Amino acid sequence: MARSLTVVQLLPALDAGGVERSTLEIAAALVAAGHRAIVVSAGGRLLPALRACGAEHVALAIGRKSPLSLRHARTLRALFRETNADIVHARSRLPAWIARAALHGLRQQPHFVTTVHGLNSPGRYSGVMAGGERVICVSAAAREHVLRHWPRTDPARLVVIPRGIDPGVFSGERDSDPAWRAALHARHPQLDGGRLLLLPARGTRLKGHAQALALVRTLRDRGVDARLLLAGVVQEGREDYLRELRERATTSGLRDVVAFSEPLDRMREIYAAADLVLQLSQRPESFGRTVLEALACGRPVLGWDHGGVGELLRALYPQGAVAAGDARALASRAQELLLAPRPSIALPDRYTLARMQADTLALYADLASRPA
Repeated sequence: MARSLTVVQLLPALDAGGVERSTLEIAAALVAAGHRAIVVSAGGRLLPALRACGAEHVALAIGRKSPLSLRHARTLRALFRETNADIVHARSRLPAWIARAALHGLRQQPHFVTTVHGLNSPGRYSGVMAGGERVICVSAAAREHVLRHWPRTDPARLVVIPRGIDPGVFSGERDSDPAWRAALHARHPQLDGGRLLLLPARGTRLKGHAQALALVRTLRDRGVDARLLLAGVVQEGREDYLRELRERATTSGLRDVVAFSEPLDRMREIYAAADLVLQLSQRPESFGRTVLEALACGRPVLGWDHGGVGELLRALYPQGAVAAGDARALASRAQELLLAPRPSIALPDRYTLARMQADTLALYADLASRPA
């Protein structure tokens, strides 16, 4: 039996997002396999879920963008030493820089792993994510991005491990729970009736909320009773952006057919309630987990054909890919998909949660078997 490992994952916080979910999923896999999983972050709404899986949490504000954050390197160094950490896995840029400073001077060096979760801007600051002994890329698009912008990176250190979903959770075999759907409509009566479009994304301008509103306006002008749920857009600290979107909806005559919500937990129910799922990020993203989730639930997905989202759509549902920024084509394709039969897609093994967890733990074990 392989020896037990201690793995420390580092990220800014445990709120909503793909980075956070991947952290929890790997922590759960580590604990289930008999390893010790430690997560360092500022905490957040996913902290109870992390603790429930048996992982440990160390509260440290390693994501605050301030030179003062580098003082946490001393605390991390002590943590690595006291826990005899085998693997230090940084999932974000500033935590990676602090981790590198913490590793400096340690007599017993843990192995340093990074994950490229996003297509970060070129430059030295982002380049830290290409500096791990192993660099996990969440898609082929992410790997190409690293090699294009940091060409000195040894390609042998890059390992593509796509994000994965649990097909037992995201499945098209079940419809949405009637009670849950009734509660959704009671809270957001503007969604009752018509065809429901869903954009699941946090409250940032890059996620394409304005383009989703414009799409709904165009569809309604064409006689389609389209409704829109912007799930996840209501976030603390994003009040000005939310106010801007509400005003845009009102001036576009959409106030009575658009709902704004906080991040929601029962995503399978949300997908099951939708007629069309949107992925309209303005910049290419490294991956599109919502694309996988929605398709696995038998719901059509419409998105821009760039980055990791385009990569997934071309592989699994090419009719959902539209040239980035082509609003007219987007509206026409939306009409077509709303009339087409719902997709039935067998999810390839490489996109399952179990495969992602197994491949990541195998990478840890391989590194731990080597001299640091």
